[in-house]
Amino acid sequence: MRHRRTYTALTAASLTALAVTGLTAQAQAAPRPGATFHVDCSATAGSRSDGSVRHPWTTLDQANAHTYGPGDRLLFKRGATCTGSLTPKGAGSSRASFTIADYGTGRDRAVIDGAGTHDAVLLSNTQYVHLSGLEITNAENPGSERNAVRLRLTDYGTAHGFEIDHLYIHDVRGGDSKTLTGSSAIHVDVEGTAKASNYDGLDIHHNRIEDVDREGIYFKSTFSKRDLVGEQQDPNVYPGAWTPSTRVRVADNTLKSIGGDGMKLDTTSGAVVEHNRVDGFQLRSPSANAGIWTFNTDDTLIQYNEVSGGGNSHDGMSFDADGASSHTVFQYNYSHDNKGGFLLVCPYSGAKTVDTVARYNVSHNDGTRLLQNCAGPILNTQIYNNSFSNKETIPGYLVQDDNGSPATTQHEQYIRNNIFVSEGTGGYGFSNPTAGLSFDHNAFYGIDMTRPNPGGITADPLLRGDFKLAKGSPALGAGTAVADNGGKDYFGNKLKPGAPNIGAYAGPGTDR
Repeated sequence: MRHRRTYTALTAASLTALAVTGLTAQAQAAPRPGATFHVDCSATAGSRSDGSVRHPWTTLDQANAHTYGPGDRLLFKRGATCTGSLTPKGAGSSRASFTIADYGTGRDRAVIDGAGTHDAVLLSNTQYVHLSGLEITNAENPGSERNAVRLRLTDYGTAHGFEIDHLYIHDVRGGDSKTLTGSSAIHVDVEGTAKASNYDGLDIHHNRIEDVDREGIYFKSTFSKRDLVGEQQDPNVYPGAWTPSTRVRVADNTLKSIGGDGMKLDTTSGAVVEHNRVDGFQLRSPSANAGIWTFNTDDTLIQYNEVSGGGNSHDGMSFDADGASSHTVFQYNYSHDNKGGFLLVCPYSGAKTVDTVARYNVSHNDGTRLLQNCAGPILNTQIYNNSFSNKETIPGYLVQDDNGSPATTQHEQYIRNNIFVSEGTGGYGFSNPTAGLSFDHNAFYGIDMTRPNPGGITADPLLRGDFKLAKGSPALGAGTAVADNGGKDYFGNKLKPGAPNIGAYAGPGTDR
């Protein structure tokens, strides 16, 4: 199930025009002060190779030898494959980015094949770069650390103005370890200890990512030390004071067949993750992984995403607010068929997770548990107006609470106005629930829980297959008002004053 979107139709003529240059119409129309350089790795090398369209460069070494400036364009021939690592020098400016894209005709993209190198494309200590339209792979010598695209800052300061879009990334066969430097389809890392560094303005959108080990889109920074993270992250390895990347947007990407995590945001503030599709993650990794998750972040908005196919229950959830995640909002997402479940809230080793909100999401056939809390301070989590339905998969736990000793564990978690519907039998127990779990105004139907109903209705809420409520549903108007509720439901209906419906649908009862 997806929210309906409006797309602009492209005419055949406009599609042909796009194919000729490999650039967007906007990029074609914009005046550019810089020079254009061409690379055709299928051409015969000659003494006159100068990067012109008639005498293109024929190797990545030639492209790497030049220093680029504002407005410059580095274009790769469609249908040709360059092998090795693209590591361009130079930078764009706020008025004119340095663009890396493609040119020529035909359906086949320009390909950069890393062939087992650490980074097929490395954008290091640069800024104002637009990378678009290429096909990137890195499959040789599988199991060693490597990336398709890597953004790296080393004691640089603040880097501005990155756009990474419309790439086709596939068959990146890295190792099964989460490190500062790889392995990912798109890897964003900040290194060093001498000068605090971060990204300001990073837009990763409309990329197709398939068959990657181990990470889809991954962030990591050595400048991430703060009290909130405790020792969940080794302070000797990540010693710099917390310096978050800002104006980060990850949107409209499609990820399929990911060995480990789908997307991980780390050391960011105000990031937006929306309209992404993650279809199959944690498929080849025995380690803990999630579909979309945050670590050591502030004010992350995760919305309008569809996540499915979590491969096992360690962790295997669609979403995770991990250690030192502060004010993470999960809203209007569709989660289904994940072996791990729907949501993990997971601080430990002295970290805290605070002000997590999960509202107006829908979940279908998620298990082993729907919600899980790790053994650490979980403060002010609000899970409200979500709809959970299970048919083929019945979770063992509604809440799995892996609490530690009372001296080190705090839970302030409010679970209200949610619908839990089961068309199977058994399951939906509570594992070691602490006194800090508060339930009210929920609907439980078809569920044989292992402790008395913690508050709510048990009549059939008449939850339809599309997650709306049928006429006569006892869940209509049966919830309790929640302040600062986002203003609309999963379907885009405006929330009205007064008692809301229970579940993710705020509209009137509909016909079956």
